[in-house]
Amino acid sequence: MYELTNEEIKRQDFVDNTIFDMIRTLNPTKREIEWDIEMIGDVRDEISEWLVSRLELCPEQKFYPFINE
Repeated sequence: MYELTNEEIKRQDFVDNTIFDMIRTLNPTKREIEWDIEMIGDVRDEISEWLVSRLELCPEQKFYPFINE
């Protein structure tokens, strides 16, 4: 069974953390936003749509590595 490499896991962490930081930075209030992987995943899907499908900058696996089962 295929497992993600350390580099692929680092890429996933980088993408998710960068999205979370962006959400927190864009928050116009002082209210704290808790880590929510569902919210992060929704934003990640939209970014992927643009980078992978519309702009065709890279394959999906390069943007956010995953195991295709």
